[in-house]
Amino acid sequence: MTEVTPRLADVEADVQSLIEAHMETMLGVRFLASEYVIDCVEGGRIDSLGIDENGAPVIVEYKRGTDAGVINQGLYYLSWLTRHRSAFDSLVRDRLGVPTAAQVLWSAPRLICVAGDFTRYDAHAVREHRRSIDLVRYRYYGSDHVSLETVVSVTGKSGAANRRTRRHCHMDAPQALQRQTGAMAELAVAADETLRGLGDGITRVQRKQYAAYQRLRNFACVIPPQQTKLLVYLKADPKSVDLTPGFTRDVTGLGHHGTGDLEVQLRTERDLERAQDLFRLSYAAA
Repeated sequence: MTEVTPRLADVEADVQSLIEAHMETMLGVRFLASEYVIDCVEGGRIDSLGIDENGAPVIVEYKRGTDAGVINQGLYYLSWLTRHRSAFDSLVRDRLGVPTAAQVLWSAPRLICVAGDFTRYDAHAVREHRRSIDLVRYRYYGSDHVSLETVVSVTGKSGAANRRTRRHCHMDAPQALQRQTGAMAELAVAADETLRGLGDGITRVQRKQYAAYQRLRNFACVIPPQQTKLLVYLKADPKSVDLTPGFTRDVTGLGHHGTGDLEVQLRTERDLERAQDLFRLSYAAA
């Protein structure tokens, strides 16, 4: 069997064209514009503009190989974007409609840098910024396959990679959960701990209707606790799961808050234990 050697793209534009054509599948981001011209004294063009699954504005910058300039360039554009929100809102309204434009999440704008590789200095630099930044390494395999690997993922709320051990997660639980009381609130804190303990680079994005857990893309969305249950939506394929009435449900094509086609209903700590394999399956899929 012939071994396929990973390679870089011939030119940067090849990477950009491929990802823009499949941006939602690859990055969980809906494509809005390519080579977006910014209006300022210095000028410039944002490689790609998009909006992620949670409504956050996203800038994507590309480099064929290793180039520290991609981070600084992206941060410059991100700063411009946050000062010109109306331009982005108008673009979303024109491309995706008024309802989507009204739900733009300006508390968590993101920068995704896609390059052939990054140095340890790049990883250190992004952890020092109070911005949401993902460094993503690409590789081509033959002529038909490409891989994307998240090298570093940081969240703007903390300015550092969201890497928590299980013994710290309860202390770091969102304030909204800490203020709630009762069995379902305690279960929500435990679910938060479990989801954020699945691996490195997990970011939690809070929206009014749900909390999203991202690994570049959403892999879980948790709805605020109900009186008798906690709903979690996963990206795991419902067809690959033995569905259990009262515990798991295929919600493909059904409207609900958050993203994911597999609904998991948690009522007890035992349910949370049963759900951990499904959480891992969804995490791996993202």
